[in-house]
This record gives sequence, structure tokens and C-alpha cells, in this order.
Amino acid sequence: MIGVVIPAHNEERHISECLASVRLASEHPALRGQRVEILVVLDACSDGTVEQVAARGASMLEVCFQNVGKARAVGAEHLLEAGVQWLAFTDADTRVPCDWLVRQIECGADAVCGTVEVDSWSEHDESVRSRYLELYQFIENHRHIHGANLGLSADAYRNAGGFQHLVTHEDVRLVADLERTGARIAWTATNPVITSARRDYKCRGGFGEYLMSMLAPHGPELPAGGPPLVTL
Repeated sequence: MIGVVIPAHNEERHISECLASVRLASEHPALRGQRVEILVVLDACSDGTVEQVAARGASMLEVCFQNVGKARAVGAEHLLEAGVQWLAFTDADTRVPCDWLVRQIECGADAVCGTVEVDSWSEHDESVRSRYLELYQFIENHRHIHGANLGLSADAYRNAGGFQHLVTHEDVRLVADLERTGARIAWTATNPVITSARRDYKCRGGFGEYLMSMLAPHGPELPAGGPPLVTL
């Protein structure tokens, strides 16, 4: 069984499209009918997110952490207890490709770190887009880490200690723990997800804030060796 965890905090504008894309990925014929459990962890939601999730028929957990690391961890534990052998993670403002789960599993690795593409740059000026594209590596063996495009086996997740209860960079910490345990990680650009470049981002220290940092006079610094190894 495969489990998909989606943390959400007041995501009524985006969650329906996210769930529609994950549902499509769960029905890919190459999965040969494997059961896919989709779980939305509703973290302190006060808008219509709950109703949107219910309408899409996804499972849900309602919590009040305001902590994305803890939300991901609780969702993962819930699915592990249900017997899933593969965990996939994305975000509520993200759309996954129809072969997202298939490509993760076909990598034959303990964990898969995928890339992201931006849905629209309409909320940013051209300088932000240009700077982002200058720094991002749309290549195999990249070193970008995104909670919006991450998958790993149940054994690898347990061996690494799972997601720590961090309000930011919980995905970076998990990948570091995976490397510490010797997990085989595939860094692939073959299964990109499409995510939002919105200014009203929900997670401090995440992708939205990274993009906003490019509005600074010089934007994020480019290290001497080239693009950064990790982009959130």
C-alpha cells in the first residue's frame, strides 16, 4: 500500500486541484491496482479546507499544531500504522503529474527527491523569475529538497527517525537523517510537481519565503561553486 500525506493550513483555494492531481496519480495503470491512501492533515484550518477535502473523498486528520513538521510526522505515523510500505509527500498548493507515484517507485531507491516547477510568476516581477531560474538546477542528480515532492519507503522513514517537529526545514532535516543512515537517495528531475509562487505563503522558511527573498537588492547569494545544493 502507498500513502500520500498532504499538510494543509487554510488552503481552500488550492486543495481541490491538489487532491484531483494526486487522485489521478493514484489511479495510474502502472500501479496495477495498488491501494493508495490519501491523507490530508488539516492543521488549524479555519476556512473551507475541510469541506473541500470531504468533497474530494480524501481521508483527513484535524490537528492544531501550526507546525508543518509535526503535521507531516503525524500523517506519516497514521499511514504507517495502516500498513503503507511507501510514503509520498506533497503540499496543498501543489499539483503532481499523473505518473508521480509510479516514477518514485520505479527509481528503485530508498528515497526520491524531486524537483518543482512554478505554476505562474504573475505575482512577481521578471527579476525574481530570472534569479530563480539562474539558481535552480532542472537536472538529474540535483540537490534540491522539497517537502512538496518527496517519497521514501516505510523502512527508510523509520530508520531515519521520521520528520522532526520543526516549523521549518523539516524536509531538509529528514533528508540529512536519511543520508546519515546510508539510505539510497534518487535525486531526479523526471517527476516535477507544479507549485505556487504566491506571496501569501503559509510556511515560514519555505519555498514562498525563498522566492520573496529574491526581492532583496541582491537576492540570495550565489556560492562560488555554483547554484545552492538545497533549495526549499
